[in-house]
Amino acid sequence: WMRYGGGLELLRQVYADFGVLQFPGGNTGAQMGGWFRKEIRTLADLKGLRMRIPGLGGLVMGRLGVVPQTLAAGDIYPALERGTIDATEFSGPYDDEKLGFYKVARYYYYPSFWEPSAQLSFLVSQREWQRLPKEFQEAFQVAAAEVNLTMMAKYDAQNPPALNRLLKAGVRLRRWPAEIMRKALEEARVLYEEQAAKDATYRKVYSAYWAFRNEQYRWFAVAELGYESFAFPTV
Repeated sequence: WMRYGGGLELLRQVYADFGVLQFPGGNTGAQMGGWFRKEIRTLADLKGLRMRIPGLGGLVMGRLGVVPQTLAAGDIYPALERGTIDATEFSGPYDDEKLGFYKVARYYYYPSFWEPSAQLSFLVSQREWQRLPKEFQEAFQVAAAEVNLTMMAKYDAQNPPALNRLLKAGVRLRRWPAEIMRKALEEARVLYEEQAAKDATYRKVYSAYWAFRNEQYRWFAVAELGYESFAFPTV
């Protein structure tokens, strides 16, 4: 969508209002659903649960009964250890392992339905960009594209062994219960529609994204998911 579905052009229109030019600059790939001090079996288990989860993910989880918290990375472990929060989301095994969450919250959930990937960006002043010689602009675009590809490849290489180390350390891997996934999807769509109804710019990007997603759906269900379901039948 970003490269061949008009996504980059749409996002650049948004950033243009702030006088900056946006370039994709890295991606974590698929993320995990977070660390929990107790097992989550039903929707009822989320009621009143204090979880570090910012942004849209926090808004969706709030609709499921979670009490969203916003904490900087360095404050998460102490909060989990003291019990001032009950759970946290962050990234994936490679990053999460370094922050030590597994020492104080044993249950590791997947997938991250609020952040199946994280697209990072380079933001450049439009005024300064126009002042750059053409060859410098080309060099920057090539470098940004390389970083975008390399970062995802690095995470794809480092997350698997990190997950294996976490499991050997006693982490309990859990898939989100189906009822939670279904309710989260339902609430997320309501939230998106509410936002689109009051923000024309959001509606423009949101509508274009879903149109592209729906066009791609069958192919990825047949080819990608069809193969992956056979190749990876169990966790």
